[in-house]
Amino acid sequence: MLIHREEFPDNTVTQAKWLLGKLVVRHTDAGLMIGRIVETEAYLHDDEAAHSFRGMTPRNRSLFLEKGHAYVYIAYGVSMMLNVSAGKAGVGTGVLLRALDPVSGIELMEKNRGIAKLRDLTRGPGRLAQAFAIDLSLQGLDLCRKGELWLAKDGHKVGKIGASKRIGITKNADPLLRFFVKDNPFVSGPGALNR
Repeated sequence: MLIHREEFPDNTVTQAKWLLGKLVVRHTDAGLMIGRIVETEAYLHDDEAAHSFRGMTPRNRSLFLEKGHAYVYIAYGVSMMLNVSAGKAGVGTGVLLRALDPVSGIELMEKNRGIAKLRDLTRGPGRLAQAFAIDLSLQGLDLCRKGELWLAKDGHKVGKIGASKRIGITKNADPLLRFFVKDNPFVSGPGALNR
């Protein structure tokens, strides 16, 4: 079932936790893929690590859309990253989707990734984006409308949620703004952070 914008929590940290267990649905010409969100990171508007920290630019303007829009960027010139805008229009806050538990369309994910090892298909934000054919053409897409990419729910109940510092950043790295479903094999990052 499609998630409607009014269902999204207004607080970015709350939204990062709330998104756990929800579904990412990707429709391509090659087929449909679905994955359950099992790891997220919150990026706040006054956060030095956030792309919005220095204000709106052509690159990050999707992050300033009202909650429920796709913000896609290229990390290190190589990997796409999928984020969900999390605030009111003009604020500039978001949630990075770090890992998915594959639900449907696994053969297509394997083809997109060029591997057949299930655990490595969507464990980590770059792998997730590659498996789901996420690219800059999806920038700013409304994730509350069915189309090429949207967010859904199916009543799934999430077990215990863990929290840690975020991964791969140096500025404002210590706050516990990374959230994950404990004991899920598709959660990324070092084991020490996943307890």
